[in-house]
Amino acid sequence: MRKPFYLSLLLLCAALIFYSCSKSSMKQPVHEDKPFLQDYSIKYYSDTTKLNLLAAYSDRNGVIQILSKEGLQHPHDGQFLYHGSIEADNSYRFMKSKKISATGVYDKQLVYLSDSVVFSNAWAGTLFSKHTLPGAKLFAGGKDFTFLVSDGKLLQLIKDSKNLYSGALPDDETISIRYQENTGDFWILGKKTLYVLSSGNVLTKAFDGANFTSFDVVSNGKKIVIGTTDGFIEFDPVAKKQVGTINKKLPATNITFVQEVNRKVWFGSDQGAFALRADNKFDYYYGERWLPGNKVIHISEGPENSVLVLTTAGLGQIAFKEMTLQDKAVYYEEQVRLRHIRNGFNASLDGMEKGNLSTGYMSDSDNDGLWTTMYLGGEIFRYAATKDSVALQNCRESLDAIERLYTVNPVPGFPARSFERSGHKESLSDSDRWQPSPEKEWTWKSTTSSDEIIGHVFAFGAIAELIDDEPMKKKAIMLLDTVMSHIVKNDMYLVDFDGKPTMWGKWNPKYVNSFPTNVGDRKLNSSNIVSMLQTAYHFTKKEKYKAKAFELMNKYGYYENMMRPMSEIGKAPANADEHAKHMSDGWNHSDDEMYFIGYWGLYRYPFNDTLKTAYKKQILDHWQVERPEKEGAWNIFTALTGTDEFDLKEAVWYLQEYPLDMINWSIKNSHRKDIDLIEPNFRKQTTKEVLPPDERPVKRHNSNTFDLDRDGVGGTSEESAGDIWLLPYWMGRYLGVISAPAK
Repeated sequence: MRKPFYLSLLLLCAALIFYSCSKSSMKQPVHEDKPFLQDYSIKYYSDTTKLNLLAAYSDRNGVIQILSKEGLQHPHDGQFLYHGSIEADNSYRFMKSKKISATGVYDKQLVYLSDSVVFSNAWAGTLFSKHTLPGAKLFAGGKDFTFLVSDGKLLQLIKDSKNLYSGALPDDETISIRYQENTGDFWILGKKTLYVLSSGNVLTKAFDGANFTSFDVVSNGKKIVIGTTDGFIEFDPVAKKQVGTINKKLPATNITFVQEVNRKVWFGSDQGAFALRADNKFDYYYGERWLPGNKVIHISEGPENSVLVLTTAGLGQIAFKEMTLQDKAVYYEEQVRLRHIRNGFNASLDGMEKGNLSTGYMSDSDNDGLWTTMYLGGEIFRYAATKDSVALQNCRESLDAIERLYTVNPVPGFPARSFERSGHKESLSDSDRWQPSPEKEWTWKSTTSSDEIIGHVFAFGAIAELIDDEPMKKKAIMLLDTVMSHIVKNDMYLVDFDGKPTMWGKWNPKYVNSFPTNVGDRKLNSSNIVSMLQTAYHFTKKEKYKAKAFELMNKYGYYENMMRPMSEIGKAPANADEHAKHMSDGWNHSDDEMYFIGYWGLYRYPFNDTLKTAYKKQILDHWQVERPEKEGAWNIFTALTGTDEFDLKEAVWYLQEYPLDMINWSIKNSHRKDIDLIEPNFRKQTTKEVLPPDERPVKRHNSNTFDLDRDGVGGTSEESAGDIWLLPYWMGRYLGVISAPAK
């Protein structure tokens, strides 16, 4: 019996209301791209055989002056990524004759301590206040040009060459002096005691301790922070007592200097510098990404809200610049185009000498095709989001490079890993893999991997869908059909010049299902090949691709392989073959990269809505196990499913925290006391919480974000931002989860 018309209409309206409510409740969050503070470093190296550095200060004009045992110095010719040096400061000739033992800043002007006087070249030279401590080496300025001076034993308070107070720490040696502006008190730190000289010139012991090294009065006089050789102590200057216990959960506990700069407490140590954040965690500046050396001598406020960190090897100026994510993208786009485009490929800059960009060369790579298609993907999304003609030209040039991978070798439908000019085989990576090209000027690299193929198909599909340039669109579809026809024709193998499948280009059921069900490659290869066949069918409408995909899913269990939860993936059982054991000795982050790149075609071009729903479940299941990594790309790729939960905040954190300096400096974090190490595990996660990108080694998305150290590289290469940063950013822009810069 047919339902009455009005009842059908009522049910339809109810369904539409339910669908509308469901859609509104699934609205994705959007990051509004407002300016944030981006930190970077300008480094000035010193000649450690000639100079012994002591302190560095900057005045209101931005002049930076460095005191050494050999006299006054200043930084020379440094800028971001281009290192400067420290040279003798001859700007004021008559300073050479002064026996300067300490420098400082008073009312934002440089002041000097000599064996007989406190003086300055500011105020028309009128500050010239004599003292009677020939061995004076410490001083601090108070109200109305009063200065407390010490030689380590005696104390002398002077003003206009008049001695207002003389005294000494009765049981200690003075190592530092600070002035508390809101009370008019001078605080004096000894090696084991803290004293205060009140505004009435009364010296009083405030605190006993041990192994003191440095201190500062912070938070507008509400707190004193004392560094020691094993952590730091907080002291209440009003209550005259220690606050809590000594703080040892630090990046490094041997504190060499303490200084408040721009309302943040900074610590120098024998292993870099770190600043205390509002959340009681630390921003850690270690290694030559930030500092010329790791043993910190002195910290002070620098020009334009920067921080000067003086080390035994030179000066690091930590600068802070307001940027939006798009500003950062503009910088990275320039980095790629200036130093990382080789024959159209997205390449690394290798062979550098200690971070000197001018000494590097653009190197070949096993994954030239993959890194290039990931960069190409970012430029496709950039063009789709902005219609920028420069982005379109970048796409065109990268696509030309990918196309040539198919024509530079004689195997129909087979893409080379890379190509390069002939005659230089021994200088290329994996020299035994290079083959002569029919084009005599060129050679090509064989043994192409599944990594490259999934990258190619991802880029071809994105171009075909999102680029409105017809010749490019047709070329992408032609190449997509070319490579997928090769794979289908060769029984789901990628067949090389020798007529044999490459080591990793295998999607045939005999290979895929030879792995135990809990070994990741069984799930990965199933997911990737279905994604690739879907993409090929979507744009060519050739039934062979659709038929093969359903055959693999239904007859050979690929659908079951794909939908197997990530929680079941682990090490191969004891009775598995050696290949399976080798492939499952730990979590493979290259697999993550291949999965997520493949998810674009898997979710974007499904054969039907039932599969699309299942694919979403598969992607979200994978994303759940990736969440601790806070990986920017994987969070943004997850957003393509339309889910309202994809850790947008963590994705933005990744994008904002990634260092502008992408040179592979040596990095060390394993010594830190402020991180919680966990037991060795299958995922190779080392810490409870992942470190910010600017504190860990620069790595591509196929690497473990929980790696703590990188030893021995010393600035020999620079990575490209093309795949590392620009892909997730521009994908986020295209998907609408990251806004254009807020006005």
